[in-house]
Order: sequence, then C-alpha cells, then structure tokens
Amino acid sequence: MSVDAKPLVFPVDRLELTFEPARWAFADERRAEIDAYFAALQRERPAIWNGRVLLLHRQAMSDGVFRGAYLETDYASFAAWRAWGWPKAGVHDCFAAAAIVSADNAVLLGVMGPHTFNAGAIYLPCGTPDPHDIAGGKVDLDGSVRRELTEETGLSIDEFDVAPGWTTVVEGARIAQVKLLRHADSAEELRARILAHLAREQQPELADIRIVRSERDFVPAIYGFARAFIEHFWRAQRISERT
Repeated sequence: MSVDAKPLVFPVDRLELTFEPARWAFADERRAEIDAYFAALQRERPAIWNGRVLLLHRQAMSDGVFRGAYLETDYASFAAWRAWGWPKAGVHDCFAAAAIVSADNAVLLGVMGPHTFNAGAIYLPCGTPDPHDIAGGKVDLDGSVRRELTEETGLSIDEFDVAPGWTTVVEGARIAQVKLLRHADSAEELRARILAHLAREQQPELADIRIVRSERDFVPAIYGFARAFIEHFWRAQRISERT
C-alpha cells in the first residue's frame, strides 16, 4: 500500500505488542547518507535531537487482536526514512494517537510547532513510541497515548471517557492506533485550556489547536490518517443515530 493510497480503517479489540530487537538494514546500509541528512536537518532546526524510537517490524491481525513486534533505532534513521518518501524498509511507524472528542462532538487536532520535524502539519496528538514504552518485554501504547496527550495538550486521560479498544488506521508506512477520548467540555473550552498550557511551556510541541466539526474544516495540512479516522468516526456516529 502506497502512502498516497486511501487509508484502511478498522476496529481493534486489543493490542499485543512486544519488543523484539533486530537490526534495521535500512539504517545500516544508508548510515553515511542518514548522518549527512540529519546533520543538515539539525543545522536548520537545532531543537531536533537524535533520540531512540521503536518501529514495527512484524505485525498480524486476527480475531480482533492486532499483534506486532518492534525494533529499536535512532531518530536520525527514522527521520531520513520519512523524509525520503518512506521507501520499503521492512518496518512501519506504528504509534498511539489520541482522538479528543468534545461534548459538542467536535474533534481537536494539533498544529505542529515551527521547530519540530513536522512543522505546520496537523493531526491527532501522538508520538512514535520509544524505549520508555517498553515494560517487561511488552510495548505499552496505552501508556504512550497517556503520556503524549499530557505532554502535548496538558490534559490528563483521567478527565476523559475512554472508549474500549482502538481504531487502527493504516496509511502506507504509518499505522495509527487511535484511542477515542470523550470529554465533558465543549471544543472551545478544551481549545482554550490547551492553548493556556502551550503558553506556559518554554518550547511547546504544538503551535495551535484546530477544531474539526465538518468537512469544511479539512485543510491540506491535516495528515491522511487523522482525516481517515475522523471520517470513520462520523460514519459510526450516523449509524449509531439511526439504530
């Protein structure tokens, strides 16, 4: 499936994800190119640092369970892979994303800050898992989505009505595991709270919050996986209202 193909969206009852270390051939074979690319990127955006991330190198879906195994690599290799158009490399970027739905049924999206790798991009609060998400040989995306939600928005997952299971969105090399979170506040109230949090941060990851209520609110900067999830959410809402 190419990055330009229509994303696949399907419900998942649970995730069973493990950490199974392996060499990533892409990172090994293109090391010199990666290092040169990342050095140039850091000159342009000094806030970006070469940490560690987890990428999915094996996955399967059966009986409502998404199973997979992650390897660990450096952020420079991950960033180069993305910048070079996601060439086939035996991995997927499989991450947890928070779908914040307000009391008035709007979805809130984050606008990435100018110092970040994805500057100006708009999508659900999320983050590629890293070694902090490994516990007892398992990769914990529940913990990942909880952490990313708080770091990016200042909101605690404990404030939300958390839907069971996940919605999986496959967009080329991306696999978003989306957790639906419903809040008792309106979209405008939530946006104001998040913007106040961002104003207190020295270098917030997000620059703004966009509220999506209808297709009129879609703009090109919204990533495909986020739009695909929202459209799926709307379809499910319409079906629920008819039954």
